[in-house]
Amino acid sequence: MVDGNDYILETKNLTKKFGDLVAVDHVNLKVKRGIIHAIIGPNGAGKTTLFNLISGVLKPTEGRIFFEGRDITDLPPHKRADLGIGRSFQIPTLFSNLTVLENIRLAIQAKYKNISKKIFSDATKYTDLMRDALRVLAIVGMYGKTSIIVKSLPLSEKRKLEIALAIARDPKLVLLDEPTAGISIEEIPMITQVIKRIKSPNRTVIVVEHKMNVILDIADWITVMDKGKIIAEGTPKEIMENEKVQEVYLGEI
Repeated sequence: MVDGNDYILETKNLTKKFGDLVAVDHVNLKVKRGIIHAIIGPNGAGKTTLFNLISGVLKPTEGRIFFEGRDITDLPPHKRADLGIGRSFQIPTLFSNLTVLENIRLAIQAKYKNISKKIFSDATKYTDLMRDALRVLAIVGMYGKTSIIVKSLPLSEKRKLEIALAIARDPKLVLLDEPTAGISIEEIPMITQVIKRIKSPNRTVIVVEHKMNVILDIADWITVMDKGKIIAEGTPKEIMENEKVQEVYLGEI
């Protein structure tokens, strides 16, 4: 089992099979606290499946998952969220007809047990909740866009709001799945700056991302997957110089 003082997350022989397909194959992953840890690999490498196992969306065929030294393998997603795991998805999962503030307020509301079940009450009268919502929006650079209806936002702003939702409950671990998917080259820096900003000594970020320029800009540590297995790990410099990675992944690009 992982030493909770050094690592926030560990998987032990984590495996997921879909029939005869082994999407994640005995993966032993360790994630240090307070860093941005990137997971890269070609299409079909098993990255998103691994994310789904860590967040509880999928149950493993074999293996265990430890969060801060606690076995969370059998916990459902909402229990993992209660422990401090937040997640964004590759496809935006926002309330399109609500405002930016209403979206983030709904995400934060679960943190306030005294009002979490009062869905018809006026949330604006809960000053702590409103303060939290505005603080999170400020972190992702959306403080001045509280009243905008989400469906009218450009995709880059929706991506920022997705990250805001992922950190709304102050998680210790944030999982970001393709945070720059669909974003223009010109808009990518605003997303990478947000990702760097949400990292802290008390918050670890795991990112699945295809764009190598993004990974090299934001990652402290990189895990490379291919065909469900981890084939290399190291710093961005070490990964760029790894011949096996160049052959399997970088060469493809």
